[in-house]
Amino acid sequence: MSDKLLTPIEIGLTAAIVAIEDNEPLILTARGSDGLAGLPFGPFDALTHRTFEIGLRAWVEEQAGLRLGYVEQLYTFGDRGRHAEAADTGAHMVSIGYLALTRAADNGVHAAGATFAPWYRFFPWEDWREQPPAIIARDIIPALTKWAEEETPETIRALPRKDRVRLNFGIEGASWDEERVLDRYELLYEAGLIEEARRDGRPAALARKALPALGLSMRFDHRRILATGIARLRAKLKYRPVIFELLPAEFTLTELQHTVEAISGRHLHKQNFRRLVESEALVEPTGVMSTQTGGRPAALYRFRREVLQERPAPGLRVRSRR
Repeated sequence: MSDKLLTPIEIGLTAAIVAIEDNEPLILTARGSDGLAGLPFGPFDALTHRTFEIGLRAWVEEQAGLRLGYVEQLYTFGDRGRHAEAADTGAHMVSIGYLALTRAADNGVHAAGATFAPWYRFFPWEDWREQPPAIIARDIIPALTKWAEEETPETIRALPRKDRVRLNFGIEGASWDEERVLDRYELLYEAGLIEEARRDGRPAALARKALPALGLSMRFDHRRILATGIARLRAKLKYRPVIFELLPAEFTLTELQHTVEAISGRHLHKQNFRRLVESEALVEPTGVMSTQTGGRPAALYRFRREVLQERPAPGLRVRSRR
């Protein structure tokens, strides 16, 4: 047996906690001593908590005053250096990322420095509700095109750089796929176009005199974890009724549509959306009208829970107008 000392490993739990307010998707952030926003995270205490999820729910409620609804494990993030600093010989931090949903209006954030922030501050190229974001054509595509032109035989992967740019950002005849959030983020990281790449010492970033302003950076690899969470949630909308975890118990169809649009980052045709909701039988009328719409009274609906027993994958397979 080798007598070489093994590097100690610590297990942390990182949470991408999502809420909706005023038709905006929000993410709970906690600002660190370095001034950067990050996702809430804490250690896993194996002596206190039987499972990772129990530990996550416990420290989120203790630190942020939030009772989480839907919780799903995303991925284990353990890249070397993700929490390390120069000459750091401490334990290697492995983080288990989680996606969690909550109703912001029903919860209070108690932790100092913790606040909900719009997730499109960190991913401005992902919000297509009004129109294609100007940042894509103005800043992203020119920089990625130049980077793709610099490809060498040594850098070619399964797909050439130019094809990855085309497919991920929906250019030159390719369609925009809202689920490719992580693919787009990692492409920008690989090209050295975001602050995290420079902070991690990536040669492509260090070779640049300046970086474009592509959203707010986050601590450690938290923007990558958030990208993973957004991608998972956008995909989940289509085959699980998770959207109702973000809505009040009773809601209008307009509120439902705006919430789906906020998460997916896409504008939806009103009548097509309502026909889809009707055909999927996900909601039922309460018989009550809302007068809080700012216009004509609107019917209130609630999630029809029986659908969970009626078919295995109830969701909203929405199609955008673009």
